[in-house]
Amino acid sequence: FLGPSLRRERGRLAGSSAHESTAGQSPWKQNYASVMTAASHPFESAEMVPALPACDVEVTQAFWNALGLPTTYFQAKPHPYVALGLGGVNLHYYGLPGHSPEQSHSTCIVVVDDPAAVFEFLAAGLRARYGRLPLTGSPRITRPRARANASGSTGFSLVDPDGNWVRFTRRPPAKAGESEGTLSPRSPLARAIDDAVVSADSRGLPQQGLKTLSGAYRRLAETASVSDKAAALAYLAELSVRLDDSALARDHLAALTELGVEPHDPGHAETLAQADELLRSLEDPHAQPED
Repeated sequence: FLGPSLRRERGRLAGSSAHESTAGQSPWKQNYASVMTAASHPFESAEMVPALPACDVEVTQAFWNALGLPTTYFQAKPHPYVALGLGGVNLHYYGLPGHSPEQSHSTCIVVVDDPAAVFEFLAAGLRARYGRLPLTGSPRITRPRARANASGSTGFSLVDPDGNWVRFTRRPPAKAGESEGTLSPRSPLARAIDDAVVSADSRGLPQQGLKTLSGAYRRLAETASVSDKAAALAYLAELSVRLDDSALARDHLAALTELGVEPHDPGHAETLAQADELLRSLEDPHAQPED
């Protein structure tokens, strides 16, 4: 996601006076400050569009159409290409012979006002197409969570059928000094969840996230709140599913049930809903996409 230091610098510079001294700043900061405080620049109305590799542009097109993004351009020959768009989001794909989703390093960032609403929009299409939220392989999706490596800004990732990471993140505040997230104050176990999210969701390392959170849970569960334990167990179950360890996932879900949290409690409702969806995905692990 967008580097927190860059976002802070952008906000600070944007709010600075045009006459503020840049003495002592690095050259790139001085250049950035001069552009941001200039009366005009040639990029005011510019729009950047990512072009990502695809194994088969028709498969990619069908995937995004099912999630609600209409096709704005399609070409099968001589060079396969498809463009999709909705609102301010534009995704372009080009056919790349021999492309491997497992080896893809391509990514793009979509800045939105409400990541949770965007997630629900896309999740509805995924559930309709797959019968569940796909958490492993390509495509797959993570849930919106505050990111400790992004100043607490909420975000999630959707990995498309071609292995490209489409990362959704909350729009930074317009004014310098405004809070971007709600990560503090945090209990020790909540901070461990934050660390696991950075590893598993932001960096794509669910094994590391599971290791981090499992160890923290063993150390901290005795004194942690029920809410923190419930959140940790639900995320441990999700990470286990993402690692194709259904037995471990069931163990974590059973431990969550033993906590005795009430589904009508607003503080637990979302956690239990996610756990219930995980359990249903374990019961039907081979759901296939619709034609």
